[in-house]
Amino acid sequence: VINQCIKSISNDLPIIVVENSSNIDFKNYLESKYKNVKCFLTNNNLGMGAGNNIGIKLAQTEYVFAINPDTTLEPNTLEEIFSASKELKDFSILSPISSDAKFPNYGIIKKKKILKNSDILLEVDYVDGFAMIFKKKNFKQDHFFDENIFMYLENDDLCINVKKNGGLIFIAKKAKIN
Repeated sequence: VINQCIKSISNDLPIIVVENSSNIDFKNYLESKYKNVKCFLTNNNLGMGAGNNIGIKLAQTEYVFAINPDTTLEPNTLEEIFSASKELKDFSILSPISSDAKFPNYGIIKKKKILKNSDILLEVDYVDGFAMIFKKKNFKQDHFFDENIFMYLENDDLCINVKKNGGLIFIAKKAKIN
């Protein structure tokens, strides 16, 4: 499934794949097939949160887009999310919206004030972690996912900590993922 994910991302963008195994054949396959992909092997299954932390810290950019390998971007998703990010003064997490309306990838617990550009952005309390942009400087000491949580709830924990530290989480309504 990772091939569909990578093909949905512009080949002009660098992609870091963190593989929770020691599968050197998989690493070699990805790096030879896609010139914009660097694959890092963890040699053990560290879990989703720890794997994402490695990729986020390896990225030498202010913003990092973490995406699960079974997720694909619809055409213009990145352009839409970059456009939406320019409308924000600040955020910690910005996520595209799931194209499946039956299963939204976000939640609102407390009613939010209406944003000026409400057709573009929606402030939320949490997002599912299968696709999100991190503004790295808004995370104290590079603390992203709690690595003590191996599977499930790591996204909820991350969002709770972002909100507890005064961070903002948004959905870019025109940026769609499958």
